[in-house]
Amino acid sequence: MAWDFSTEPEFQDKLDWAAEFVRDEVEPLDLVWPAPRNYQPLTPERRKVVDPLKQAVRDHDLWACHLGPELGGRGYGQLKLALLNEILGRSTWAPVIFGTQAPDTGNAEILAHFGTPEQKRRYLEPLLAGEIFSCYSMTEPQAGADPAQFTTRAERDGDHWVINGWKFFSSNARWAEFLIVMAVTDPEAGPHRGMSMFLLPRDTPGVRIERNVGLMFEPPEDGSHALIHYDNVRVPADSLLGEEGRAFAVAQTRLGGGRVHHAMRTVGVAQRALDMLCERALSRYTQGSTLAAKQKVQEYIADSYIQLKQFRLFVLDVAWQIDRFGDYQRVRKDIAAIKALTPTVLHDIVQRTIQVHGALGVSNELPLAHLWVQAPVLGLADGPTEVHKITVARQVLKGYQPTGSLWPSEHIPTRLAEARAKLGVDGS
Repeated sequence: MAWDFSTEPEFQDKLDWAAEFVRDEVEPLDLVWPAPRNYQPLTPERRKVVDPLKQAVRDHDLWACHLGPELGGRGYGQLKLALLNEILGRSTWAPVIFGTQAPDTGNAEILAHFGTPEQKRRYLEPLLAGEIFSCYSMTEPQAGADPAQFTTRAERDGDHWVINGWKFFSSNARWAEFLIVMAVTDPEAGPHRGMSMFLLPRDTPGVRIERNVGLMFEPPEDGSHALIHYDNVRVPADSLLGEEGRAFAVAQTRLGGGRVHHAMRTVGVAQRALDMLCERALSRYTQGSTLAAKQKVQEYIADSYIQLKQFRLFVLDVAWQIDRFGDYQRVRKDIAAIKALTPTVLHDIVQRTIQVHGALGVSNELPLAHLWVQAPVLGLADGPTEVHKITVARQVLKGYQPTGSLWPSEHIPTRLAEARAKLGVDGS
């Protein structure tokens, strides 16, 4: 029976190097150039610092690990990628330095699977090189997570497509070199067969960013989630990404792995919060003892540790299943489950850490407020938690069937009668 909770020594050495590298070399970038500067084109000053760090990652064979060797990655698989993402989750700059930042990772996978040779040459190669950023433009302001309500249309006009409609929360559009846009191409076919995916340069005429929405606490000018009006956007027929009407198949290629990456990076974020919680508990003295001696704080620490340990093992198990079966659809139930768990685990651990830090915890002199905001964001990114729970429930129920009789299958009188009949005794 193969069952191992360790990785090969050679890869563990890489993980150990990555952990030290992120802590000592990458985390300082978070302080000097905080998000969203990690998604902005590099200035000469930033390039002077960032390019050598990226090269160090390449020298250790850890660049773009989400892709296979034929696409410039290393092909380590989801489990090893999960272990790496646990480390990268500590820093907002780390995914960029390691070539695994969202949404570019998912967009690279789409291009790798469905892009034409010309699309790959023009967009995938510089994306993998870390020279450009991309945007996935799917959500619409009136539809939320329900693609059946999408109204953005793409209509064929000779050798072109004409796109009209609105998209909301198109992250990083303001800095993206290109956009991947989902649009309705056949309204009668329904969402699973009537939508197509398009690839177009951001500066295409008619692509109008109406405003850039910021997250909670972000100044308006720093917003990076665009409301976009596609106003008679005319693109060549070869802008189609994948087959016409197959946008859902294209989308699922990027979403499955992305949800695992989100979850494992959250493990790293939550571990950082737990480290802060424990340090504070041992350092703060009040009411005659350290906080670590207070039973309620001990409960906070225990609950956080238990919650994080369970979540980490679940995420690693999902990554292992993906590597073993090579089929995201087969692992759909558990992918949805960890996605539903992600915001809850992060919220609970960060909330306890804030509480133990008191006023300092809610100030802008600690990163806890920023970590806390990630929880509701993760509850909505790649589909809201409620939708994922519905998926989990439906998939779980497929493994069961109704009893087919008046009484439940565990009904003791019924089972007792069956047992007596099987054994040929009356039980006396």
